[in-house]
Amino acid sequence: MRNNVLSDALYRLSNAEKKNKKEVTLHPSSKIIIKFLRIMQKYKYIGKFTKIDDHRSGKIILELLGRINKCRVISPRYNIRFENIKKWISNLLPSQKSGIIVLTTSSGIMDHKKALREKIGGRILGFFY
Repeated sequence: MRNNVLSDALYRLSNAEKKNKKEVTLHPSSKIIIKFLRIMQKYKYIGKFTKIDDHRSGKIILELLGRINKCRVISPRYNIRFENIKKWISNLLPSQKSGIIVLTTSSGIMDHKKALREKIGGRILGFFY
């Protein structure tokens, strides 16, 4: 039984990346996984992905580019105030310039750079670099 589908998906992605695979299949699919993958795709950590509806829980097939060193879910989802985002960046990421923290906010799921621009905090979902 899966407890956290986002965590399972990111571990599959990370393990496939370590084994130098070119593509990976993630299942089950969810809206949170797709939004997390879109942020990864925006920063060119992964290639194209397609969602396959198999009339069950769905699958996602995605292309790997070999740029992911680590991607993890932060559990429990801690509340991060706007003022504390920089502290979390220094705690989780290897440097200020590399890596992305993904937050869920009242304005939707977004990366920490957009949250800093819009001056909003939220709950932390995970990170990748």
